[in-house]
Amino acid sequence: MWRVRDFHDDDLDAAIRLWDDPTAGDSRPLFSVSELVAAVRAHQPAVVAVVGDDIVGCAVAELGRDRAWVLRLSLSPNWRHRGIGSALLGGLEERLVTAGAVRIAGLLSSAAEVGAEAFEHQGYRRTEGVGLFTKLQTMTGPERGILGQLGGRLLRPDLWERLGGMVHEKDLIERRVVLPLANPAQAERAGLVPPRAIVLFGPPGTGKTTFAKAVASRLGWPFVELFPSRLSGEAPQGLAAALREAFVQIHELDSVVVFIDEVEEIASLRSQSALSATQGVTNEMLKLIPTFRERDDRLLVCATNSIRVLDSAFLRHGRFDYVIPVGPPDAEARRAIWERYLTDVPHDDLDRDRVVARSELLTPADIEFAARRVAQVVFERSVAGDPAAAATTDDVLEAVAATRPTLTPGMVEEFQADISEFARI
Repeated sequence: MWRVRDFHDDDLDAAIRLWDDPTAGDSRPLFSVSELVAAVRAHQPAVVAVVGDDIVGCAVAELGRDRAWVLRLSLSPNWRHRGIGSALLGGLEERLVTAGAVRIAGLLSSAAEVGAEAFEHQGYRRTEGVGLFTKLQTMTGPERGILGQLGGRLLRPDLWERLGGMVHEKDLIERRVVLPLANPAQAERAGLVPPRAIVLFGPPGTGKTTFAKAVASRLGWPFVELFPSRLSGEAPQGLAAALREAFVQIHELDSVVVFIDEVEEIASLRSQSALSATQGVTNEMLKLIPTFRERDDRLLVCATNSIRVLDSAFLRHGRFDYVIPVGPPDAEARRAIWERYLTDVPHDDLDRDRVVARSELLTPADIEFAARRVAQVVFERSVAGDPAAAATTDDVLEAVAATRPTLTPGMVEEFQADISEFARI
């Protein structure tokens, strides 16, 4: 299994061999090996893909103020078409954006050369006829300051691809939410108004936060999470005023995914007996959503474990486009989630059917925790002197038995009833 890491000084000899191999990159490179060596020696951003101790890919960039050039993206011929090029480019982007890059470009002598596919997968725009790939980051200097004040950030670009399992939910969210936002011209041609606000509901631990982050990653938009309890504690004037101020700042961002978890804290059922302060917070939120919806390139994602306690006015049409259930993983999803978390754990031929059946009430977060237990068992055996230590089916089943399920049959039954009553997809 390959992994991407920073370029180290002792990688230079192996990298030079890769750069000198005409089959590992552009046969007519625009930047010479000496230029690449000078860049890495000057500690310009660079990453490598390694398998064991072997370097199978390398990406090098040069940064000047807010603009960066990708000088070379090289891949060993035996390791192509496995997503390594996109991962190298994604890792390089993270370092460039952190260093202040706003515009990133990569120049190839031919659009068919090694690396072209990776640029396109990462969202770069190709200039026809010259093989010039450019990508304009959505963040300006002032926007980065606002994002910092809000505690927001740009997420790594591969979170959507890394989502394991939950195929039905992923497909639904992609079709209903991601694609219209990512293709506004086509949506307009079809007479479709892209969604501006959605609610995700379901039992705890089923991946609502993960989906919200993955959507932001897929769109390449900044991600801002608002914590009602934190806003309330930081604002002496009260939660309603704090929410209003946060949305004023959010309005200054050109694009954004705003996420509010446990939204019942600010939009619970109003009643005559409710405290006026609680009513005031709910009323303020109801006023903020229409204003938020007026701008393009923004999405509000609210999540709740208890959709039954949300105020009916909060959920009505016109405020939220979709109310999407995110429930416990079915057998197929659990199998995919186990595969994801056990991929890097040495193991024998596991009885996956037994593992999937025994983990029926486990959420994705529960399965991740159980897989960590399995990895710990293998690690301890290895440290104790067994270099060939590997997990068995019994090891995995013991980890499942030792993991307290987040869900109960009653919670699953209640969720199914909530789908019938509240889902809007």
